[in-house]
Amino acid sequence: MFLKFRRVRRCQCVQLMTTCLVLSVVMVCWEQLDNNVVSHVKSYSYRYLVNRFIYINKSLTIPREQARSFSNFHYLLDHPDKCAKQDVLLLLFVKTSPENIERRNAIRSTWGNETYIHSSLGVTVKVVFALGAPQTKKEEPSWSKRSGVGFQEHLIHEDRLYGDLIQQDFLDSFHNLTLKLILQFHWMHSRCAHARFLMTADDDIFVHMPNLVSYLQDMSSRGVTHFWVGRVHRGAPPIRSKDSKYYVPFEMYQWLSYPDYTAGAGYVVSSDVADKVYQATLTLNASLYIDDVFMGICANAIGVTPHEHVYFSGEGKAPYHLCIYDQMMTSHGHVEDIYDLWKAATDPQVKQWTSGLMGRLYCTAVKMTLLCKPYYFNTYPCKAAFL
Repeated sequence: MFLKFRRVRRCQCVQLMTTCLVLSVVMVCWEQLDNNVVSHVKSYSYRYLVNRFIYINKSLTIPREQARSFSNFHYLLDHPDKCAKQDVLLLLFVKTSPENIERRNAIRSTWGNETYIHSSLGVTVKVVFALGAPQTKKEEPSWSKRSGVGFQEHLIHEDRLYGDLIQQDFLDSFHNLTLKLILQFHWMHSRCAHARFLMTADDDIFVHMPNLVSYLQDMSSRGVTHFWVGRVHRGAPPIRSKDSKYYVPFEMYQWLSYPDYTAGAGYVVSSDVADKVYQATLTLNASLYIDDVFMGICANAIGVTPHEHVYFSGEGKAPYHLCIYDQMMTSHGHVEDIYDLWKAATDPQVKQWTSGLMGRLYCTAVKMTLLCKPYYFNTYPCKAAFL
C-alpha cells in the first residue's frame, strides 16, 4: 500500500513538472506564435474570402514620370548585342552582388556555361548577371585588397573576360532588389525581346539545366502564353515585426495579404508575360523592396497567375539523391557544393537508374522517405514523390 502511494505521488510530480515546463515554453513563445497565427488567419481570410486585390493596383499606381525614377538609371556595364538575332530559348538573369565573384565563376563553370548548353543541349541560353553599384564604405574582400583594385575596377576587368555583367548605377543592397528586378525586365524589353522565356534566379541557386531546357522546349512547342512557373506563395501576409529582414511598414503596404507570387530564388516567365510586366513597371510604385512580392503585384495588375511546379525549390535545399536529380529544376542554397552537385546531377547514370518500372518504383519509395516529412519545408513538397 505504501509503495503504491509513493508511485502515485511520483507520477503526479512528473506530470506537474512536465506541465510547468510546457506552460513556461508556451508563455515565452506565445506572443510571437500568436502574432504569426493571427497574421496568417487575417491574410488567408483576405486572400480567399475578400480578395480585393484590385485596390492594391489602384493604391500603387503612380504617374509614369514618377515611376520612371525606379528604372531611369545609367548603365555602368552593358551588352546590348548579347542576344543579337539568335534564336534564344531562355534569357537567364542571375541576381548577384559585386563581391560574389566566386559564385559567378562557379555558375559560369557549371549550369550557366553557355558553350556547354549549346553544344550538349542544342539550344541557345543567354546567362547574364544583374547587379548594382558597389557600396563604397563596404569592406573590400581579400582578393580586392591583395590586388589593390577596388570593387568597380575589378568588375570592369571581370566583364572584359566574360562579357556577361549587366550593371546600373543604383546602390547594390537588399533594399534595392526591386530595382534589380526592374532592370531585368527592362533589359529584356530593349535588348532581348525575342527570347522565348525569361528566368530570374539568385546566385546561390542550382539549376538543373538539362531538365529545365527539356521542360521549356516542351512548353515552347505547345505555344504557351501567360506562363509563370516556380514555387508559389499564396496568401502570404506582410511581416510587421521590425526585427525581421522582410519587415514592411503599414505606410509602404497597407493590405492584409500579398498577391500570389513565386519565390524569388528562381522562376520562369514566357516572353509575353515579361513584356506585360515591363509595361506594369512603368506605372507602379516600386518602393516595396521585396522583389518577388513586387513581381506578384505586377502580375496581379496584368492578370497573370503563377503556377506551381513541384521541382522548383523555395528557400530550401533539395535532398542529395539521384532520384531527386532525375526531375530537379532548381535547388536553393548552393555555394561550396555547386561543382559536386553539377557533376552528380548531370551524370548519365541518373537516367539509367531511374528509368523503367523498377527504377520508378524505387524512386517513388525513396522520394516518399526524403520529402514526406512534417518538418521538411521550403523545398519540394510530398506530392513530388508521386509525379
